[in-house]
Amino acid sequence: MPPAAQVALGQKLFFDRRLSVNGTLSCAMCHVPAQGFTVNELRTSVGMEGVSLRRNAPTLLNVAYVNALFADGRALSLEAQALQPMVHPEEMANRDVAAAMANIAALRDYRAPLQRAFGSPRPTPQRIAAALAAYQRTLVAAGSPFDQWRYGGQAGSLNALEQRGLALFVDRGCIACHPIGERSALLTDGEFHNVGVRARSEALGVRDISVTLVPGLHATLSQQTLHRIGVLDVPDRGRQEVTGLARDLRAYRTPSLRNVALTAPYMHDGSFATLEEVLDYYAAGGTRLDALQDPRIKPFELALAERSAMVAFLRSLTSPTAAALARRSPPR
Repeated sequence: MPPAAQVALGQKLFFDRRLSVNGTLSCAMCHVPAQGFTVNELRTSVGMEGVSLRRNAPTLLNVAYVNALFADGRALSLEAQALQPMVHPEEMANRDVAAAMANIAALRDYRAPLQRAFGSPRPTPQRIAAALAAYQRTLVAAGSPFDQWRYGGQAGSLNALEQRGLALFVDRGCIACHPIGERSALLTDGEFHNVGVRARSEALGVRDISVTLVPGLHATLSQQTLHRIGVLDVPDRGRQEVTGLARDLRAYRTPSLRNVALTAPYMHDGSFATLEEVLDYYAAGGTRLDALQDPRIKPFELALAERSAMVAFLRSLTSPTAAALARRSPPR
């Protein structure tokens, strides 16, 4: 476990809106503890001055086990990831890392926590990144009913419907990218795949869309209307933006399915609102709009009862620790 003083400092930083250039945004505003350390209400998070960010906020639950951070894998450690949102012009928007450090140095209430954590009251990029990473490494949420059943020897932890869903999950090939090991399961291969979603979203971008105003109330908005009240989606080439390789176009990191029932909406752009929509998409074989779509994604039969069973299994991956982590977090 990381040193307690570093964890405490990291938590303080994580929830502090003063770290943004205008004092309005914190890390926790895109990674809300009570919403699975992501944002459930919006397809993508809201950034500086209300701009819609390009990608869905990934959950931070079990982020300690993620080897390549961000949907495109551009950061290879939590420390390498930690400062990037601080200087992103659409996120916390500090001019540069030096400006972010000067901002923290000017906040007197950070001097004692820094002294306890690092033996010095002076913030440096290495210390701030280490503290944020230390806090995020404590966000471990395991011990789900599935874990208790498969790894804990508790035969009654999964009911018949959930076990049927697991069998379907294996039979329909989901396990290829979300593997389950003999002794442990992160439920991700940690790789980058083009599953066709980006091409689908780009195609849908030229059509009218249905918008949820409040739960149960929807409105259809034309593209002309959307352009008056917002901005077009920013182009997104996925993993190719990191590697420059043609084969990585529109490929994104496979997310873990642990606690997936808590972390809607889904996909890198939040384009699916429910687990049922995700399963229907894969059952249809993804999209035919992208020649680079992973060839393992092929149509399969999925009756309504089978879909219900698979959703029940996915919900069994929810850890009771997730709620405890949310409760111990300070209010936003």
